Amino acid sequence: MTGRMDRRRAYGTVVVGTLGYTCLMFIWFSLPAYLSTIIDELGLSGTQAGIAAGAVPLTYIPIALASGMVVDRVGPGRSLAAGVLIYGVAQIGRSFAVGFPSLLGTTLLIGVGATAITFGLPKLVSVLFPPDETGFPSSIYLVGASAGTASAFAVGRPVLGPLLGGWRALFFWSGVVAFGYGLLWFVVARRLRIDPRNRAANGAEAADSSLTLAAVQRDLELVLTHRELQLVVVVGTMYLLIAHGIQGWLPTLLEARGYSADRAGRTTSLLVAANVVGVLAVPAVADRFGARRTALMVCGVVATVGVSGILASDVGLLLVGSVLVTGFGVGGLSPLVRAIPPDLEGIGARLTGTAVGFIFAVGEIGGFLGPVLVGTLRDVTGSYGSGLLVLASGGVVVTVAGGALRYLSDGA
Repeated sequence: MTGRMDRRRAYGTVVVGTLGYTCLMFIWFSLPAYLSTIIDELGLSGTQAGIAAGAVPLTYIPIALASGMVVDRVGPGRSLAAGVLIYGVAQIGRSFAVGFPSLLGTTLLIGVGATAITFGLPKLVSVLFPPDETGFPSSIYLVGASAGTASAFAVGRPVLGPLLGGWRALFFWSGVVAFGYGLLWFVVARRLRIDPRNRAANGAEAADSSLTLAAVQRDLELVLTHRELQLVVVVGTMYLLIAHGIQGWLPTLLEARGYSADRAGRTTSLLVAANVVGVLAVPAVADRFGARRTALMVCGVVATVGVSGILASDVGLLLVGSVLVTGFGVGGLSPLVRAIPPDLEGIGARLTGTAVGFIFAVGEIGGFLGPVLVGTLRDVTGSYGSGLLVLASGGVVVTVAGGALRYLSDGA
């Protein structure tokens, strides 16, 4: 299959690596799950809460491109281990936060570790599988990520938090678990020789995949000037704007509309469940019909309709339906923005980490602005309506950019 590892072991390796994404997303979204409680206990304003909720995406902006280049050169084995250990320690530190500065600082450190996971798993898949077999393995780690997010809302807040004694205990022990997993992955990666396989997968190009100035400049120029990749960056920016904006504020928005904290958490978990359906269904259908770019356009429309429904509805089935539609549209975008770059001419498996790093370096500007704009506009207007309108507009931009990407592809 890959010439590097048999099929069963390759899939098993992806599953084990996926646990790093599951732990990350549980830790990442444990803050939004407990946001209303933390706001009250630490005395945060809406703007401060929005900044804290968007701090992990903020970290990607300055370091994502460099992180992706390091992952390409070091390999996914050590990169993933380092990332998990960093965000595990940061989550432990976040459990001791006493105000906005300490909460923000430890959350930013979580973002540093998160970059290695975001780029390390696509790199791992590109090392273990040939380009035409990366679709399903990519869905595995994205489903694992969604499971972590859903668990933060459906289990972390209503079950584990009260059982352990509150948000601080939940943060502390989830950090300890993540740290332990990071050590385990390091041992597994060494035994399976993941990083040597990365060098072998690069073949003749491995010698030129160094951190020398000339090699870095060559790869940066190729990636940053790639016209189709630039459009994928636009899509990724809007995808992250919508995803982080909705996931960061939906529980608090629902509580403001009269939901209990437990009910708000369960409803938010439906968003993540629909996200999983989109992750699994959209790329499979798009690949079957060779229509990844058209799928981008469709997902943009679906996301716009879903967020608009959340804006227009109050409580009841219409609101729940809108949450599900939003989750499906956003979920479909998630694997597409990761699957398209390795298939682009000039990118391939060798520059997968750098290309995805470029997408997230720019894209997480949207990921940061999503929660911040919702919180800031809530402070200014007293309503979540303006922020939701901004998120809905992001789906329109996705549709337009997807159309331009399809036009370039058809003209090639």
